[in-house]
Amino acid sequence: MAWLEAFHIMSVITWFAGIFYLPRLFVYHAMSDDQVSKDRFVIMERKLFKGIMTPSAIATVLFGSWLIASAPDYYLRQGWLHAKLSLVVLLIIYHISCWWFMVRFREDRNTHSHKFFRFYNEAPVLVMIAVVILVVVKPF
Repeated sequence: MAWLEAFHIMSVITWFAGIFYLPRLFVYHAMSDDQVSKDRFVIMERKLFKGIMTPSAIATVLFGSWLIASAPDYYLRQGWLHAKLSLVVLLIIYHISCWWFMVRFREDRNTHSHKFFRFYNEAPVLVMIAVVILVVVKPF
């Protein structure tokens, strides 16, 4: 069980690294004016999303599901877990929205400013804080 928890935590950390960094790339991409920079950001965004973010998101969900399946009588009775799973659903939606913005940039159809992406970049921080509090403090 400890190994499973360790792998779950590692995949969560990796997923969040991508979730924090990709929107930061969007900030710089939205600020870029020359085609060379835009092309570079398209490549960086794609590699981060496909090579790190998505595999770690899948691993997070798989390891988390495995943890729940290992002790369903315990986990499914915990209110904090239901709240955490709701936040995970929001993170998955955020992940998909990152893909959507990435495609918009790739097609040169982005309509948002770098200021928008600066705020967009902060949303997962709030989710992370809530998830850590739920898992560690278990308030309900």
